[in-house]
Amino acid sequence: MNNLIDITESFGTLYHPKSALVFYESKGTDKEMYVEHFDMDKNGTPINAHPLTEREAEALAKALHSEKQKENAFLKSGGILPTNILHINPSRDKGAVLWYTKSQKRPLYFIEGLGIPSGQAFVPPMIWQATKNSLRVFALMGNSRPTEKTPLYYAPFFNIYEDGRVCMGSVHINIKNSACVEEFTKAWEDYFFNSYFSHLMGENSPVKGNCVSLWKDLVGTGRSFPTALLKANNKTLKNLLS
Repeated sequence: MNNLIDITESFGTLYHPKSALVFYESKGTDKEMYVEHFDMDKNGTPINAHPLTEREAEALAKALHSEKQKENAFLKSGGILPTNILHINPSRDKGAVLWYTKSQKRPLYFIEGLGIPSGQAFVPPMIWQATKNSLRVFALMGNSRPTEKTPLYYAPFFNIYEDGRVCMGSVHINIKNSACVEEFTKAWEDYFFNSYFSHLMGENSPVKGNCVSLWKDLVGTGRSFPTALLKANNKTLKNLLS
């Protein structure tokens, strides 16, 4: 175990030391503070020691303020709150958003083994519920803004568990702590629709009939999604809020 291997180049993002601050404090009851600024050479060694200048202090304060703003921006709106947002928990640790989308045409991707050609197709109105690391989706019968009493239906897609949880497989989820609510919802919709659907989760079809046949009939045709084929799951929107 004496052979050391440098693996730093395999890291995703490398940070190199550029400067350092050393805080000095005098002894006694009347303590005074002195700050010294060091540059760093290419080996990370402190050089060019000098008192912290006013310009350097302003740059430091601006950087700290910007980082604080990013921390406080998570799940805040970039402007007027979008009308499709139904509920927000802005907590950095347990942050979550509940929103809906109307029926729309989206690109859909299927693995070759399903026998469904990838292409554009209309999807039903949907309910989305997401945290930074997980996503649940459901279908709706109509495009109007849902209420707590609105019935939910199984999302008519592959890779979705019975409780609505989406199996994202190998998709790398990267939701930033600074993401506003608009960025958050768009990112999750893109993750969902830009990944490949591969298989049904469980033994039951999420639609009335054959799910494979349904999407074979819809992809590339421009036909509206047949909401009559949606299967009710005996839940309402209120169940997602509890």
